[in-house]
Amino acid sequence: MMRQYKEKENVQKKPYYSDRFWVAPQVPKFDVQSDTVFAQDLAVLKEKFEIVDAYIQQGQMIVYINSNDNVDVLTTLRDELSYNFLSEHSAIDWLAKRGEFEIFYQMLSTGKRKRIRIKCFIKERETLKSVTGVYKSADWAEREMYDMFGVIISGHHYMKRLLMPDDWYDHPLRKTYPLHGDEAAQWYEIDKIFGKEYRDIIGPEERDAARIDVDDTHRFSHIHHEVPFGAPVSHEKTATDYQEEGGVFIVKKLKKEDAKILKERP
Repeated sequence: MMRQYKEKENVQKKPYYSDRFWVAPQVPKFDVQSDTVFAQDLAVLKEKFEIVDAYIQQGQMIVYINSNDNVDVLTTLRDELSYNFLSEHSAIDWLAKRGEFEIFYQMLSTGKRKRIRIKCFIKERETLKSVTGVYKSADWAEREMYDMFGVIISGHHYMKRLLMPDDWYDHPLRKTYPLHGDEAAQWYEIDKIFGKEYRDIIGPEERDAARIDVDDTHRFSHIHHEVPFGAPVSHEKTATDYQEEGGVFIVKKLKKEDAKILKERP
């Protein structure tokens, strides 16, 4: 059965930020001046734009800018600093923690063999300028960001959903979005393909990927027993033997009934 639908108000805030989750230590950061090429690139950017923060992490430079400068910063990186590839562009949902999206642009200079990640923060309903006029690779990335996160992009030539249907409700990569969709998701294909009048005939879509029905011999795995595909259900446990009848020389014969399950690793 589908789980009961619950309101999504503050769903993320309740379970995600508590002591029961281990928080991994952050990757070390290094001063930009420790790398000559990055230091020169940052100096050029600082002459033209306000830089909120900058450091080196995992061999690449991370630069935080104001969101209004995104197009001009990327233009400078392309035309003056030889960063000729925008290899990745997306968002991170920090709405519950700080009420903002973190936007990042992953840049590559094939000539310098260097990578820069440009980052900025925007509010939930704040508009972000499109960078498709600077890098064509941002086209689908910006559409996906709108589709999955609901980030509003201005200046894009064809801003519509990329993965989900046009009439899909909400944005699936937000942390508040239910893992198996909401109540609209379980009926979407039934309603679109057959019509709402077939709801009682077909039933809701099973969206729980972890669900196993031991009485379904057509689609699901079976626990403690095996039967041929589509055969009548049998709850008799399947006998399992791990060695030939005569055993193996020097090796003690292993029987399933003699196996023990350890509660913890030794």
